[in-house]
Amino acid sequence: MANKNSHSARNILVIGGGPAAWRFVRSFLAENTTDTVTVISEETHTPYDRVGLEKLFKEPTKDLTLGDPELWNAPTVNLISGVRATKLNPDDRTVVADNGETYSYDELVLATGSRAVKIPISGSEAAHVFRTIDDVQTMVSEVARLKEKLGRAPKAIVVGGGLLGLEAAEGLRDLGASPTILDVAPWLLSIEVDEGGGHLVNSLIREAGIEIETGAFISSINSDASREVVSVSVADGMGDEAQLHDLEADMVCMAAGIRPNDELVREAGMKLGERGGLLVDDHCRSSDEHIWAIGEVACILGRTWGLVAPANQMADAVAKNLNGGDEHLEDFDIATKLKFSGLEVGGFGDRRGTTKDALEVVYIDPSKKVYQKIVTSPDAKTLLGGVFVGDASPFDALKPLLGRELPAEPAAYLSAAGGEGAPDTEMPDDAIMCSCNNISFGEIRQSIQDGNQDIGSLKTATTAGTQCGSCVPMMQKTLEQQMKKLGLSVDKSLCEHFKLSRAELFAAVKATDYNDFPSVLARFGQGEDGCAICKPTVASILSSQRNSYPLDGGRGSLQETNDRNLANMQKDGTYGIIPRVPGGEITPEKLAVIAEVGKKYGLYTKINGAQRIGLYGARLEQLPEIWKIFVDAGFESGNAYGKSLRNVKSCLGTNWCRFGVGDSTTLAIDLENRYKGLRSPHKFKMGVSGCNRSCAESVGKDVGVIATTNGWNLYFAGNGGANPAHGRLFAKDLDQETLMKYVDRFLMYYIRTADKLQRTARWAEDLDEQYGDAIEHLQQVIIDDKLGICADLDADMQHHVDTYEDEWAATLESPERMKRFRSFVNEPETPDNKARMYVLERDMIRPATAEEIAAAEREEEGAPMLISGAKIPVGAPAGA
Repeated sequence: MANKNSHSARNILVIGGGPAAWRFVRSFLAENTTDTVTVISEETHTPYDRVGLEKLFKEPTKDLTLGDPELWNAPTVNLISGVRATKLNPDDRTVVADNGETYSYDELVLATGSRAVKIPISGSEAAHVFRTIDDVQTMVSEVARLKEKLGRAPKAIVVGGGLLGLEAAEGLRDLGASPTILDVAPWLLSIEVDEGGGHLVNSLIREAGIEIETGAFISSINSDASREVVSVSVADGMGDEAQLHDLEADMVCMAAGIRPNDELVREAGMKLGERGGLLVDDHCRSSDEHIWAIGEVACILGRTWGLVAPANQMADAVAKNLNGGDEHLEDFDIATKLKFSGLEVGGFGDRRGTTKDALEVVYIDPSKKVYQKIVTSPDAKTLLGGVFVGDASPFDALKPLLGRELPAEPAAYLSAAGGEGAPDTEMPDDAIMCSCNNISFGEIRQSIQDGNQDIGSLKTATTAGTQCGSCVPMMQKTLEQQMKKLGLSVDKSLCEHFKLSRAELFAAVKATDYNDFPSVLARFGQGEDGCAICKPTVASILSSQRNSYPLDGGRGSLQETNDRNLANMQKDGTYGIIPRVPGGEITPEKLAVIAEVGKKYGLYTKINGAQRIGLYGARLEQLPEIWKIFVDAGFESGNAYGKSLRNVKSCLGTNWCRFGVGDSTTLAIDLENRYKGLRSPHKFKMGVSGCNRSCAESVGKDVGVIATTNGWNLYFAGNGGANPAHGRLFAKDLDQETLMKYVDRFLMYYIRTADKLQRTARWAEDLDEQYGDAIEHLQQVIIDDKLGICADLDADMQHHVDTYEDEWAATLESPERMKRFRSFVNEPETPDNKARMYVLERDMIRPATAEEIAAAEREEEGAPMLISGAKIPVGAPAGA
């Protein structure tokens, strides 16, 4: 496209060769192939992805080049590397460089980025920084040198507890150093998370093998006569009363902030921001109409911005404005989502709840080490912000709704509790899916309609998901929704980490002896870590096949919240407890036990819709002691928290009902005892009715049985819920042995072949599309053995029956497993197991002191509010 402003070609000069410069050139060329673009870059490397620098610690030769390198071979583009601009002459529109050349321009785009700060202390010249490829390569060499010289792991001090500091510390640890992070704030990632999440971050970083000191001010780097670093001096505060102490050190890395590289415009006398950076208007134009600034060197909207998304938005805006547009910027998306040593952290919007009368819905799961908070308007309807530590899975669904009304109550989004709390609604077209590249859901949908119908094509066509990648799960979900609307088949790849479908992955894992996620990912997937899609799916596959304790061997970290705690989280952050009552038959003695537990712990008790008695309101640390009572009384876990058999509902049948023609209660008990604990792609339920009145609502169940005078009629693939389906008649007049054989095969075939989180009714609908008639296909597989797999299905079910173990009984037998139910991850175990008390303060919860407990007991005025247990109640303002 020709230049819109002039008939003669212009010379666009870009100073800087980082991500902002790359983004500008790519956006400019999309509209203009007439004007010449010259890029002067001080670095010798082709513009690369600084966000991925930490990868070089593990893979020193990894290519971080941004986009398609052919961009720099375009006829109107001239990339000059290894050259530094030294003087700007705005009056004659020229830039002088250290190669002796003078470059003229019609329009100048300043994209010089920023540099790492070296704190001005004694010995700072010995410190490394973490900002460029060369910086990483230098540290890699230094660690190798020190290891060889010292014969041990070098002690590395990292100054700064922000994202760069954590990445540097992780990289140094992976190289074999022993890192310690120093930060002046009370918690790490103090910009990204609030105090409640920050203290959990501190704990998790220590667990990752990295020491930290917070509230620590480095005062000097100390070296010996040979100029080798030997220690650092650290103060515990500022002022005359601060105490100094020394830490042993062999090397130091400064990652304590950045400063804009604004020397060029500073020396030219141009106006800068209060804290540096070229001052520009909302079009990114400076006081000189021919000089623009983008990225970290631009002071726009009152400040400089050190994130990818604002830099990209600025680059795109200037590209459009230089092509005759009128693009101006009003605000930036500064949401952040990151992973560090497996730790997920996310934050967006009003993270600290500073909006007037804002509500803060907070949930802490200490067993899984999770902190989650949603900030809303006073009526709990409009989303204002969120913080997620440990499990950031709600981030993707919530961030696009910032400033909008939530489709469900806030608590429904926390912890992905079974994946069914938040409604499966489509995001508005104008909501932003990819913050890095400012791509909306509407643009993604349009691209799908234009023919880009897999994740790879969508990334190429829209650039969404090509930088930090955190939006890819939402892109996958949107792709599936849109493809169904278009009547097209959907790519069944599990996620970006597994190109196999769930059914294919199930078969692949079955052929191995793998029993952990890393092994499965390494063998059948790609990438260094999984996501919120594949982790629980692999956990379900392993549980279905191995039938081993679901939280051992690192599998607990894969599970969703309810599975991790072996209990259903309720709306207020407490837990529900549902013992198994096979077939609904229970003795008065067992009823008495349930009543005593409900009374002792003050639990709300209700007969639920699944014909079972539920007790609600238990705190996390109470779960083991409650289940101890139940297990001793002969109860087992009802698996109400898992993707597994929930219950088998039955009527009275021939035992008491005058209409009954079949013993529905006994059959229901037999079915429930056979399939209890069986993990599957989704929860499933059964119903057994003693006559065709179907009082157990059998045709609304995944497996339904109705008695006739000639035997049992068997129905498959019904379910209730938001999208109900009637069960389909599979076989008639069966004896019990044949019936159970068919149910065995049906369930095992479903577990093998269904998609992730797919109910049996939806699975049968897919079979309809694939084979014309689901029931006919199932009859051929289950009765006629058309696929030759019935012996395998039978053996798989028998393995489940033979190896079944009640999960709560297994938990109670293991002190190590019991640790998951401590109130706090850093809480010492007490021999007397007394209830701990905590003080709820704004944004955090902390252990109460003995004096505070005593004051509260005396009901003194001003005594703090104390709470007992592990959780801040969901729905309670954190400042309550």
